[in-house]
Amino acid sequence: MDEAVSVNADPDMPSDSEGRSSRWRNWTGFWLLGLCNNFAYVVMLSAAHDILKQQGSHNSTSPTPSTVALDVEGGKGSHYDCSPVSTAAVLLADILPTLLIKFSAPFFIHELPYGFRVLVCVATAIASFLLVSFSSTVWISILGVIFASVSAGLGELSFLSLTVFFSRDVLGGWGSGTGGAGVAGALLYSALTQAGLSPRNTLLIMLVVPVAMVISYFFLLVFPPSFPQWKCREVESVRGGDSQSRRPLLDDTDEEEEREKGAEEDKVTGPLTFIEKLHIIKGLLRFVVPLGVVYFAEYFINQGLLELLYFPNFYLSHAEQYRWYQTLYQVGVLVSRSSLCCVKFRRIWALSLLQCVNAVLLLLSVYYQFLPSAWLVFVIVLYEGLLGGAAYVNTFYFISKETGDRQREFAMAAASVGDSLGIAISGLTAFPVHRYFCSL
Repeated sequence: MDEAVSVNADPDMPSDSEGRSSRWRNWTGFWLLGLCNNFAYVVMLSAAHDILKQQGSHNSTSPTPSTVALDVEGGKGSHYDCSPVSTAAVLLADILPTLLIKFSAPFFIHELPYGFRVLVCVATAIASFLLVSFSSTVWISILGVIFASVSAGLGELSFLSLTVFFSRDVLGGWGSGTGGAGVAGALLYSALTQAGLSPRNTLLIMLVVPVAMVISYFFLLVFPPSFPQWKCREVESVRGGDSQSRRPLLDDTDEEEEREKGAEEDKVTGPLTFIEKLHIIKGLLRFVVPLGVVYFAEYFINQGLLELLYFPNFYLSHAEQYRWYQTLYQVGVLVSRSSLCCVKFRRIWALSLLQCVNAVLLLLSVYYQFLPSAWLVFVIVLYEGLLGGAAYVNTFYFISKETGDRQREFAMAAASVGDSLGIAISGLTAFPVHRYFCSL
């Protein structure tokens, strides 16, 4: 069995073994993979309002909701323009399968070849667009959203693990691409539907994205010669690097002792044991918990509050306001996820604190309705996206930098659960909040 070799052992610079052309192709390839992987996920969230309001009419454009709607139980009028079901329902369908995959897959996913994983991601993404496009009921649409979640979850976990076989700068490409998916998905959906295309036809046009993933992975990336594209990897050992360039993930061990231990581990071959994996997860908590808090706060805003921040006298309809909230949020994510080449910020806990301040501010604004215009919400949502994107890309950069070479592939996959867990909890929290406000 060929052993795959990591070429990102040097913590900050691309490997000299890769030519300039190969490095550029790999950076671009990971950028496109990030865009394609998150595209369906973003589109489903941007289409959440239409999925819940527009199932009975495939060939019309998005409706302008009435300013008086029924609450969740369909009985009382509300001064909020509420969907009968919170958009958090779409969020949960979009994140729970991802969360399940990220919790379980790091312990067995190495048994599946990377090439096979990519084909599964492509197939489920295609299925998601087709199901939502041709659905006539909410629940068929939700099934389509679930397929998008499976594709995005398996893809994110796999492609983050895949970065360890390339120079570390591809992490910047991946992060920027996932941010680009947000802007491209939300902006294209908003623009095409606003231009008059039905949500159904808009989603059918986006079937080109899974095809682009196949091209990016199989024809653009320059893999190391020994990379096991269609073989199960039985060996998780990779080439050792400079252990002194890493900071230990755990705080309760002397740094000098950790460096010596890291040097010894770099010489070890064979797969990680279950106990070793649990030990790595413990060390990752200092990154995963703050990342989860950031994403809890921002998705509580996006799927629990933004639908309720409707300004009737604004020139955009409710559905249009919701779409552009999502678009501006994704613009912020794109900018901050592309910032790794310029600035690196390790204190993820500070970003989580600022994001919680945003959530509290907008929650109070929904209750007291003191914000004068949608323009101010646009600014806040843009800032929210900047915080979330910065937390994501810096988390994985520092995990990659501070984890031993033998541990890195598993660590990158396991840490991906942080944002999904925060998103899932936010979706569950958004349900009672939506129910409460719609009952007023």
